[in-house]
Amino acid sequence: MRNGEAGHRTARVETAAFVGLGVRPVTVEVQLAPGLPAFTVVGLPDKAVAESRERVRAAMAALGLALPARRIVVNLAPADLAKEGSHYDLPIALGLLAVSGVVGVDLLIDRLVLGELGLDGSIRPVAGVLPAALAAAERGFGLVCPAACGGEAAWFGERIDIVAAAHLLDLVEHLRGRRVLAPPEPAPVAEEAEDRLDLADVRGQESAKRALEVAAAGGHHLLMIGPPGAGKSMLARRLPGILPELSPREALEVAMIRSVAGEDAAMRRTRPWRAPHHGASMAALVGGGRHARPGEVTLAHRGVLFLDELPEFARNALDALRQPLETGEVTVARADRHVTYPARFQLVAAMNPCRCGHLADPAQACGRAPGCAARYQSRISGPLLDRFDIVIQLPPVKPGDLTLPPPAEGSREVRARVEAARARQKERFRAAGCDDLEANVDLHGRLLDELVDPEPEALALLQRAAERLRLSARGIHRSLRLARTIADLDGSATVRRGHLAEALTYRYRPPAVRV
Repeated sequence: MRNGEAGHRTARVETAAFVGLGVRPVTVEVQLAPGLPAFTVVGLPDKAVAESRERVRAAMAALGLALPARRIVVNLAPADLAKEGSHYDLPIALGLLAVSGVVGVDLLIDRLVLGELGLDGSIRPVAGVLPAALAAAERGFGLVCPAACGGEAAWFGERIDIVAAAHLLDLVEHLRGRRVLAPPEPAPVAEEAEDRLDLADVRGQESAKRALEVAAAGGHHLLMIGPPGAGKSMLARRLPGILPELSPREALEVAMIRSVAGEDAAMRRTRPWRAPHHGASMAALVGGGRHARPGEVTLAHRGVLFLDELPEFARNALDALRQPLETGEVTVARADRHVTYPARFQLVAAMNPCRCGHLADPAQACGRAPGCAARYQSRISGPLLDRFDIVIQLPPVKPGDLTLPPPAEGSREVRARVEAARARQKERFRAAGCDDLEANVDLHGRLLDELVDPEPEALALLQRAAERLRLSARGIHRSLRLARTIADLDGSATVRRGHLAEALTYRYRPPAVRV
């Protein structure tokens, strides 16, 4: 705090602004100056920040304190950076308490503060505590945050001094040395549900199960086409159960995304699963809105994005998926900012062959075929359809399949094969000096040529198939990556003709599927 010649008193508290997953340092300057009583917040605050005046006023009243009858100016520096969110309440309140002499200003040095205040003085949870804790650790600061977020911040262990308070009075008493708040314990890793969906629950559809296993082993994008009740959603929902667990680094990355998005940021080893409704807008899928928030593609990072009833999504929303599918990230552009979010997800989609769904069923033949199917499927653009590595058609489930005994193997056995295939891929990537790659779906350019290297017979088959099926360059490359995954599941070091033949069956689209 600094006292001016004219009676000015100023205190500074460090906090943060969130730009994507990044953290920008923000200094909250609180000044008491002579003049008529007023409370002004400057520095490009949004509506939530401007309203903090009333929350701070009420919270201090709950402590039995009134605002000083002087001119109060709160400056959020740097002034040219837009400030959004309610987490500025607590640093503003602590700055006011410091200039009022309630707490010593030296107690706020080298601490990053964030939290929302209730009218009763309670400190409520806010989004972004996990990346804020990381930023504080990098700067050598401590962290002051809501008690509900303490376990989230404590994942950084002894690297950072954390004060997590449930009420403003508790925090003041702690800072004044009258009460010591115990350091929060790291939040436990969220337990997996005991009743995890199992592939053993799916009767029949053996070819679809095989395609699901191949997709999981290489991280490939999958499109399932079939009539209603064929089991498309049932199969897709069981994909996370056969995927490898998140590594600690990936789990922290996913938790940071959820923290910034304001969702439950508990550490989980299971991969994210997102299934937005087909009425979702483009901003909901890829991110955007007034504050450039992360969309479903980012919330599905390192996990699965499932789009059921694919043709029912808005076409512009579907086409917006093309960039993140190729680059693994999405950039949300606004007039005042460009925010880039990670978006490395596995896309799984399901659709009916036509609007009624019974195109190929002679017992329930579509009376408007084939025009009905062509119009329905034309809602999906060719470039998006070309990005699916695996396209399969599911036949209707036969009544006899439902009475069969449970299959001998379920998700546990399939997952073991998937993990073994992923281990072979990681070993191959390490030998090539590409430790950042996760699965065969990431192979591009020179690495694709070096690490796939099919046998001559397989390469000749691919050349003939490319001409006959009119595969694009992207389609050829995806077939090679898919064949490499099938070979990994087979335990083969080389891609043989049979591996590529199976990969091409997943690329083939019968006339009813062409758009």
